[in-house]
Amino acid sequence: MPTLFDIRIPHLTATAVVDILAVAFLIYQLLQIVRGTRAAHILAGILTVFIAYELSVHAGLEVLRTLLASLVPYTAIAIIVLFQSEIRRTLASLGRKRIFGGGRRSESTDEILLALSTLSRERTGALIVLERDIGLRTFIESGVRLDSAISRDLFLSIFQPNTALHDGAVIIQKDRIAAAACFLPLTVNPQWSSELGTRHRAGIGITEETDCLSLIVSEETGTISIALDGSLERGVTLEQVDARIAEHFGASRKSSSFPPRGPSSGLPSEAPSALARQVR
Repeated sequence: MPTLFDIRIPHLTATAVVDILAVAFLIYQLLQIVRGTRAAHILAGILTVFIAYELSVHAGLEVLRTLLASLVPYTAIAIIVLFQSEIRRTLASLGRKRIFGGGRRSESTDEILLALSTLSRERTGALIVLERDIGLRTFIESGVRLDSAISRDLFLSIFQPNTALHDGAVIIQKDRIAAAACFLPLTVNPQWSSELGTRHRAGIGITEETDCLSLIVSEETGTISIALDGSLERGVTLEQVDARIAEHFGASRKSSSFPPRGPSSGLPSEAPSALARQVR
């Protein structure tokens, strides 16, 4: 009988190290994709079925093994159907990875922050979607085409309650307001379905399918939220909004954008003083 010392350990070559690291990277990316989504629960169910099959083989449960084995040919199709949104977002992200950061901070960001500040203070509901690399043409065509310059006053007019364009989302495309009153897909993630309203669910839903960034203002509390990659960050400040936009679009923030906070700005304390001067 061979002992532990008789077992030959394979020689670890450079190729084997690269192979192990590549597999570990793929597993890590898979976990990052499914973390916090409905896909995690589905994967847990698939893993449970696999464990049950292995146990049935070793325990000699022939009927159970046959039943589970009959499901194997349909597994690939089931995975594609169940994970279609995750697969689509992952494949799309492969073509948009930016190795080197670039670009500059858009001046239009100031107008967006000004609008968010006023909408938040007045508790006016709003949903603004910023397109990145994956086009939003399908959703733009569902709304009213504008193709106008980004302006705080225009945002306030669009989201004014009881107006024709109030409901729906505003989509920004290449520093232009492409359309308003756009219909977006709602998230079906059970984590959000029961506790959020339609506006927040739409803001999350569009980020599950594309690489855009959604800015949401609650009409009930006036809080600002950011949706990105199917997740939601609630109760953010204007400084955090500016940072998320700069980070997501690979732009460098101006060092003078956010001086120390102070009560004399005329805006909430988190608003940049440069924006406060424009409001006065």
